[in-house]
Amino acid sequence: MAELTADQQANVKALRRMIEEGFSGGRVEVVDEVCTENVIEHQAGMNPPTREGAKRAITFLHRLAPDLKVTIEDLGVDGDRVWIRAIGRGTHTGDVLGAPSGRSFEITVMDVCRFEGGRIAEHWGVADRFSQFEQLGLIPPMGRAATIAR
Repeated sequence: MAELTADQQANVKALRRMIEEGFSGGRVEVVDEVCTENVIEHQAGMNPPTREGAKRAITFLHRLAPDLKVTIEDLGVDGDRVWIRAIGRGTHTGDVLGAPSGRSFEITVMDVCRFEGGRIAEHWGVADRFSQFEQLGLIPPMGRAATIAR
């Protein structure tokens, strides 16, 4: 990766905090610290598409899997945008999505954030929910689903 500017380094630091302290650590207050007041959430399920939606997502995920950890595997920077590919791991011991199954999951998460003044101003994210639901036993494996559909 090319040498990052001071602004780009601040952007990477903010996104790392969101992932490590927010999503992995369950600290919803980090959302206010690293996102602009008017951040726009473009990820499905972030309702409302604001800071509040991100906080609700963190709370939901930690109710589902209190041991949730998200690890950044790849990171890229281009101008005011930072991309990551991360792995989310956890165990369904919470009381959401049905009774706790005790099953573990490991999914890929892709995120792109646009920054203003060192804070996240827009976020687009895609989590591999199909794989997560398969691993938790909430839907049949995709190979079997295709067979059932015939």
